Amino acid sequence: MTSWPPSRDTLKRPVYRSLVNLVARAIETGELTPGARLPTHRDLAHRLDISIQTVSRAYEALIRRGLIVGEVGRGTFVRPDRADPAPPFITERGPGTLIDLSILKPVGDAVHVERMKTALAALLDDLPLSALFSFRPSLAHRRYREVAADWLRLCGLQASPNAILITNGASPGLTIALMSAARPGDVVATEAIGHHMLRPQAAYLGLRLKGLPIDDDGILPEALDQACASEAIKALFLVPSAANPTVAMVSLARREAIVEIARRHNIYIIENDAWGPLVEGRPPPIASLAPERTFYITSFTKCGLPGLRIGYLVAPDLMISSVASRHLVTNWSATSIIAEIATRWVSDGTAWELVQWQRAALKARNALATEVLGDIVRRQHPNSLHIWLPLPPAWREDEFVANARLLNVAIAPGASFVAEADMATSAVRICVGATTADELRQGLEVITRMVRAEPEPALLAI
Repeated sequence: MTSWPPSRDTLKRPVYRSLVNLVARAIETGELTPGARLPTHRDLAHRLDISIQTVSRAYEALIRRGLIVGEVGRGTFVRPDRADPAPPFITERGPGTLIDLSILKPVGDAVHVERMKTALAALLDDLPLSALFSFRPSLAHRRYREVAADWLRLCGLQASPNAILITNGASPGLTIALMSAARPGDVVATEAIGHHMLRPQAAYLGLRLKGLPIDDDGILPEALDQACASEAIKALFLVPSAANPTVAMVSLARREAIVEIARRHNIYIIENDAWGPLVEGRPPPIASLAPERTFYITSFTKCGLPGLRIGYLVAPDLMISSVASRHLVTNWSATSIIAEIATRWVSDGTAWELVQWQRAALKARNALATEVLGDIVRRQHPNSLHIWLPLPPAWREDEFVANARLLNVAIAPGASFVAEADMATSAVRICVGATTADELRQGLEVITRMVRAEPEPALLAI
């Protein structure tokens, strides 16, 4: 490198933004290579005769863009060259006053702590030996699958216990479903803006994603039909109920249209219903309309308790053996003790009690959001864990996220949810359950002021 770091006279006001642009340009041109170590905040501030705060702001913005990464105790580095999209949430919350509205999680309270304490205490008295010593999932999880069928009925799905696989949450279920429905090189269609985990998972499995247009009712059936006619689509992945992140609720008519197209073109459907029965008044699962070709995924982490990392994957009859085999080689078995707690909670009504509690809590959080955001255009649902907020034309998405972070509010950029890397978005996801009600109000008030105001670059200057 011959011109890095830059000299002080190459910086323009606002200095913060100028430094961000210089680093980004150096990475783009290859002057700063993947893995290269950047100067410390103090060292670069000294070399350029600027404040440490300005360097910190610049590095923070570059981290949010996914261009650099900070490693505790080692320093700051240009992010290694990889296709992974940046996660929509901050991976660590350090000390300070940051209001984190970026991570998707349910509301938590003392009731969850008390229910878990009670469950753990009960295990001391009658912990089944199979939860400790069984090495064969088919034997250890037989009773769990039978109770799982009861829970799935609350989700709107009739399923045979033999078709149910116990997983450590929805993410393992998604991986197993993708591995079962498609092979490396196959094309999987999905919403143009959808599940943030799908892109990296598809890349790791050698699958190709095709993002399809969406509207307020979810994926467009005519777009799916056209895609299936023009290329070999193997499977369709979608989140049809209060979708993450757009909060779209696919109507029954739209679900039926999707099923008809899937049958006509003989493609599998992977339905991520991680919210489970949390969303009131939703249409029946797609799996209930097309059980012969749908992989249905649900879990307890979003509707019950984040620490209860257990989920259910329901497979089409002809794919039960394939799903079981892929689960064995990737996970072997779900954690029996956690599955035992989930099973007891379903049987004694605790799981349903927590769903009802969560519904009420989310209604209160969404009512608070409606009060603060007022007439600002957005998408939300009374039972949704998040809000999808399209941005005014004056704001660029990355600048909006960066400005909010400077005001101690973390939100998720829409770009993290695109199915294909070159798709453009101009929206943010705001999670309503990740923090206290008071912090949520404060964060939403900051966001409301930003939306109603023009962008002010002066905020980013030293």
